[in-house]
Amino acid sequence: MFIQQLYTSCLSESAYYIESNGEAAIIDPLRDIKEYTHLAKSRNAVIKYIFETHFHADFISGHLDLSKVTGAPIVFGPNTKTNYPIHLAKDGEVFQLGAITLEVLHTPGHTIESTCYLLKDDQGEPQAIFTGDTLFVGDVGRPDLSSGNLAKEELAGLLFDSLQQKIVTLPDQVVVYPAHGPGSSCGKQLGPETYSTIGTQRQQNYALQATDKASFIKAVTEGLDEPPAYFSLNARINKEGYGTMEDVMRKGMRPITAPQLRANLEKEQLVLLDTRPAIEFVDGFVPGSVSIGLEGRYAEWAGSLLSFDTPVVLITSDGKAEESLVRLARVGFENIIGYLSGGYAAWEQEGFPTDMIISVDADELAMDLPHDPNLVVVDVRKPAEFADGHVAGAINLNLSDLNDPATMANLEEQHNLYLHCAGGYRSVIAASLFKRQGIHNLRNVNGGWKSISALGSVPVEKETSMLN
Repeated sequence: MFIQQLYTSCLSESAYYIESNGEAAIIDPLRDIKEYTHLAKSRNAVIKYIFETHFHADFISGHLDLSKVTGAPIVFGPNTKTNYPIHLAKDGEVFQLGAITLEVLHTPGHTIESTCYLLKDDQGEPQAIFTGDTLFVGDVGRPDLSSGNLAKEELAGLLFDSLQQKIVTLPDQVVVYPAHGPGSSCGKQLGPETYSTIGTQRQQNYALQATDKASFIKAVTEGLDEPPAYFSLNARINKEGYGTMEDVMRKGMRPITAPQLRANLEKEQLVLLDTRPAIEFVDGFVPGSVSIGLEGRYAEWAGSLLSFDTPVVLITSDGKAEESLVRLARVGFENIIGYLSGGYAAWEQEGFPTDMIISVDADELAMDLPHDPNLVVVDVRKPAEFADGHVAGAINLNLSDLNDPATMANLEEQHNLYLHCAGGYRSVIAASLFKRQGIHNLRNVNGGWKSISALGSVPVEKETSMLN
């Protein structure tokens, strides 16, 4: 028996490769499937099954392309309805994989079709459970994303029953392999590890400490952030189907020269997505570009802030066009029409107009604060981060909300804006969005809140009402 967790950190996503006696199964594959087919080939194994734990909301699954390439059936649990052929498994159904088995455990709660897969060895002893978004390390799947007309409280009640009746009853030593790790928006406080055991989770997971359904429902439904804007779209795509990755790559890997791009910008509306590191973007960029660097949670922010309908042109560092495209496709972008050949340097060499973002250190903000009556500190962190400590008098414009230009409506021309986040990545995204809306009187604070709070000379305050 061989198990490999295939973890993608920018999406906090875990897919799984399981193999026994030359037969393999893939659980929750990403849209780009080469890693799975290459792994099977390298181990002289045949992919026999593709198991899905539920309709994922945070990424596009690779089940359709993988099934097309391998001929393996796509297996979903009970209550699943799709627009493409699947094997609709029954609760308790057993799939043979070489000398081992995978048993279907229908565990509604995160979604109505949510299903876990219990792996048993050749002696029939449970060894591991692949829990999808039903059980995480330190958390459980949020019950407010997408499942018909059920309220989050109703789904949370189903989740309580699923956990108590089918998960926590397993032996302590059974390994828990969830679909997500720290940073995922599919839960609210996932732990730092990407796998655990039933015994550890029974002792340490806050959601498993609730002794009755009412207290569990309250625990898992309170304090949930708004899910990223693209989640409902991804869940629908995973249910209804999508175009092939091959088609997306063929269209998106088309080089566009700087003169061609400039001409296109005059004729049609485009999104210029600059994926270079934030530290490079601020020094110069094509006017109107949106900065979302590959070094952060790139795909998640793109899905949250950009239109899926407007054509996208990529501006990337050398050799990064394919990675930029693949990671966009993972969250459902298909309208990528090419990339700027030669990158920003080619645009600059043509002598075309450029823009930049002024960056300042935290001590410059500290010096300017007492003397500039028009200075406005704009904190683009999440409300909970803002509540835990912020510059006195700062306004909180959550980056997630900046996809709506109305969010910026109360800012006036005379304001001198100093933007910051926690460390600098999100504030550069925000600055590019402000500039795209014609707001140019701004500065980005290097190092963000971390640098500002470390000074000790900038007045700070907390929002205690949000923390209680």
